[in-house]
Amino acid sequence: MPTIAELEGHAARLYGQGNALAALRLYDAIVTAAPLHYPARLRVADCVASLSGNPTAIAPPAEAVYRAVGWYCIKAGHPLVAVVCARVLEAGGCDASDLAAGLVAHYGRDSEAINKFAVRIASPVGTTELAAPDLRSEVGPDFVAQAARRATAATDAFKDWPEALHPIPLLSTLTEAGFRRVLGTLVARRLPDGAFAIREGEPGQSFFFVADGEVAVFATDGLGRTTELARLRDGAVFGEMALLSAQPRSASVQAHGECDLLEVGRGSLAALADELPVVAEALHAFTRERLLGNLMATSPLFRPFNRTQQRDLLRRFTSHDVAPGTVIIHEAEEGRGLFVVLAGELEVSRRGSDGHPVPLGALRTGEVFGEMALLRDGATTATVTAARPSTVLFLARDYVSRIVSGVPEIKRYLEALADDRELDNQLAMGDDGVDEDERVLV
Repeated sequence: MPTIAELEGHAARLYGQGNALAALRLYDAIVTAAPLHYPARLRVADCVASLSGNPTAIAPPAEAVYRAVGWYCIKAGHPLVAVVCARVLEAGGCDASDLAAGLVAHYGRDSEAINKFAVRIASPVGTTELAAPDLRSEVGPDFVAQAARRATAATDAFKDWPEALHPIPLLSTLTEAGFRRVLGTLVARRLPDGAFAIREGEPGQSFFFVADGEVAVFATDGLGRTTELARLRDGAVFGEMALLSAQPRSASVQAHGECDLLEVGRGSLAALADELPVVAEALHAFTRERLLGNLMATSPLFRPFNRTQQRDLLRRFTSHDVAPGTVIIHEAEEGRGLFVVLAGELEVSRRGSDGHPVPLGALRTGEVFGEMALLRDGATTATVTAARPSTVLFLARDYVSRIVSGVPEIKRYLEALADDRELDNQLAMGDDGVDEDERVLV
């Protein structure tokens, strides 16, 4: 027998080809066999809406399914899917104020249900096998209405709701007014398999929540080779770094299977931030937490430690937001400690023989600097300046010395980094071999 995932993939292809009735038959089979599988219920609503023949208004049978799925997802711990349902209803001329009120009541800052120790009701796994309908057979004239009723009532008898709910990233930190205003700006982006949400190099005009499905994040190098960086699933946020920094996108994000996203545009966010500063503050706080999480997951500096030790080490760093043109390290000063770029971009330069600065390169998110002067106990011979708004983490010299002496892996990493950087600096200065005293110690 086929699996849920196989039937979903086949149904998605049929729907994309314009055969909504055949797709509905497959989604209906999934809902009948697995009533808690809300993605199939949502697709039933899409098919029923498509078969109504009215592209500008949602027919009552489809409206009932969207509303039922929205309420189920609110109570089951999948609030972003409920937002998608609300947006679709509103786009089709239906009132969705009940779903908005339900989201605020369950996921707002004052909700007693919100707790970081929470569970949500999972859909049946995609490998679950079930009987598939014979698409060559005919269906009765009432099939569409019956499928809509089955999808609407699929979880009417379900009572085992979770007692605690996970907060919605960003939104659950806001006041009720802020929550409602942000809800009003969210735009549903319903992507088929393979569609791009953002492309590398594009300007960052918005950020996204993954409401349902999965997206792949990948970067492309100068030779056109792609490297997958991550897979993001429901509840994840992406795109906010380029939005906040006004820099081009650093990676592409592509739907892996059908995917529902919620988009917040720059203009909407700016208007909200002007009226409700807490929105901007919450977004920056959320972004910083993600940056720190990415740093701990990817930086060799944190690799030797477990999660608790990583957090403890991170607390030893101080965080500094710097404006463009701010000098972080002056050439010829004593090494004060170790620096990590949390966000932004820094320029490294050194005075040439004519007294003018010679660019040595750039430092970007996740890169460590300041290690050379510490390891070799010498003065820095390069200047590091913020090229654009950036956030830098700083760890004082004494604590760095304790880590280097106590953790051999960190010492080896910093020594290898210093050696590579020294060679790069020599090449940038046009020196194939320089005296010890002339080495660039950042």
